[in-house]
Amino acid sequence: MFTYFTSLPPAIAQGIIWGIMAIGVYLTYKILDMADLTVDGSICTGMAVCTVLIVKAGTPTWVGILCAMLAGMLAGLVTGIFHTAFGIPPILSGILTQLILWSVNLKIMGGTSNVGYPFNKEFFISTSALGMTLLYLVLIVALIIGVFYWFFGTELGSAVRATGCNLNMSRAQGINTDRTKVLGLVISNGIVALSGAILSLFLGFSDANAGRGAIVIGLAAVIIGEALFSRFTKNNFALKLTAVVAGGVIYYIVYQTVIFLGLDTTYLKLLSALLVAVFLGLPYWKKKYLGKHEKKKEAKKHA
Repeated sequence: MFTYFTSLPPAIAQGIIWGIMAIGVYLTYKILDMADLTVDGSICTGMAVCTVLIVKAGTPTWVGILCAMLAGMLAGLVTGIFHTAFGIPPILSGILTQLILWSVNLKIMGGTSNVGYPFNKEFFISTSALGMTLLYLVLIVALIIGVFYWFFGTELGSAVRATGCNLNMSRAQGINTDRTKVLGLVISNGIVALSGAILSLFLGFSDANAGRGAIVIGLAAVIIGEALFSRFTKNNFALKLTAVVAGGVIYYIVYQTVIFLGLDTTYLKLLSALLVAVFLGLPYWKKKYLGKHEKKKEAKKHA
């Protein structure tokens, strides 16, 4: 058991990093009400840009992270243009951009699928000092949530939220919904790429295959956070984003537990998909079965 508990801090750190990515997924899935599959590619773009700039160009760490975020925003812009200017459905737009990013990411990394950091160089993320790493990650999450809490309270941020709530009504109110959709996709993929950059610093390398199934992990974090903490997050946007990050941490603790129990890691993606399916079904089951139970109680009272 000691070995298991010592393996939890790295899992928590990785859960927070993927929780940052899940915030990006939350923006499109919950706020814009669209499924964006760009994230499987943009998280790798963030990893690739950050790693190459730091290792090969010798830029400071913060410059690599910033450029990675900008690259992710550009990927979101491409998806947004496909959707709004070409009239392609959002899910297909994301797939097209994801395919484009596969080639772009390989080109960024010089034709190889994996680029590593030199072992003798320390960055602000370090597996040898997990206490400080966790502190940095918590501060980054707090900053992101604070900025989003402010932004989505502004007129422009409210327009983005209104677009996801009711597209036709937003248009009737004079909102340029194409612009708000593109903006939402840009912000979302910028955050996803940011998490990719931080993940590359934590793992010590970037990998073109690291983003496969990222959307499943992001959805898992969103759904787990919503299912477990919805009672505490009602009408509070900041708490909802915090719950998403907590969902990412819970997901990776479960992930680490599966590995510790010695289960076949081949089935981890299968378990992830089933976990998402269960949590997606929870609201429906609650409404269906608890609703019936409450109706029976009401009928007995009036009998």
